[in-house]
Amino acid sequence: MHSPLDVEGWALEVFTMKRFAPLIAPAKLLRDFPATRCYLIGVSGGRDSIALLDLLLGFGYEKLVVCHLDHRLRDAASRADARFVEKVARNLGLDCEIGSVDVGALAKRSKLSIETAARFARLAFFVEVARRRRCSRIFLAHHADDLVETALLNLFRGAGPAGMAALRQVSIHRVGKTKLTIIRPLLAVWRKEIDGYIRQQRLEFREDKTNARLDSSRNRIRHRVLPNIGKTFGRDVRRPIWRTAVIWADEEALLDSMLPSAGAKLAVTSLRKLSVALQRRALLRWLQQRKTPNITFDLVEKIRALLEPSSSTAKVNLPGNRHVRRRARKIFIEG
Repeated sequence: MHSPLDVEGWALEVFTMKRFAPLIAPAKLLRDFPATRCYLIGVSGGRDSIALLDLLLGFGYEKLVVCHLDHRLRDAASRADARFVEKVARNLGLDCEIGSVDVGALAKRSKLSIETAARFARLAFFVEVARRRRCSRIFLAHHADDLVETALLNLFRGAGPAGMAALRQVSIHRVGKTKLTIIRPLLAVWRKEIDGYIRQQRLEFREDKTNARLDSSRNRIRHRVLPNIGKTFGRDVRRPIWRTAVIWADEEALLDSMLPSAGAKLAVTSLRKLSVALQRRALLRWLQQRKTPNITFDLVEKIRALLEPSSSTAKVNLPGNRHVRRRARKIFIEG
């Protein structure tokens, strides 16, 4: 790796660039997440996670647990990635957790895209490690380009501001009794800056050749859609998309703070008092907390219609043979 001084100098430079407001400055990162505590870190073996690992070590984060999930999508290459990450952790004297999931089979069984199934599998793996290690915070290496691509991907799928702001600097996921805090220090750093850092520090990493293929929606957005939009407008459109996603993330956090706490049953009278926007948000969060897959705008609107006194409908079907019912001025899920 390299000396802490080199890392700190680079981090201060990229996190204090005047071209756009940083999401997490080094001082704030160290203040909110002290380096003396234990943290998980997701490491795929690619340049982004290797750069983040190196950066955190430079800041003095020595109690890191390296976490790698083999998605079993690239046969020998996937296994080689896992061995590489294991070796990196061993050379650095860090604990390492290696997991394995057949994401292809999971996607087929759950009727999800490969990307969505992989995301769910990673989160489940991280939560399991967090529970076992009693370590509830994890660093992930999502960067500015990831934020832009995710925002567009979700927009084209029909998501609102919540989807556009899906990647946040700090987010909390609750699975059962486990609360996992996800920290993304690189959300204000662009891919080309990470590439430059990797070259400068001469860090070894694994190249995922599937990133260049166009058989996934994200890769098509990265290699086709964004360049074509930029060509059409004659300028780089990634920065304004990034700014919009950041603004929406802050506004999403504010709106979330305005929601009432929700139990297994929702009070119809209380929901009626909320604005339409907060009604939708409250129902969406309620469905998500109850692990409802494939939540759509139409589904939320059908459930919201149950709030109307004149509604003749008392049941809305959910995926997986479950139902939302209204009875005795309460809305609840059965099945």
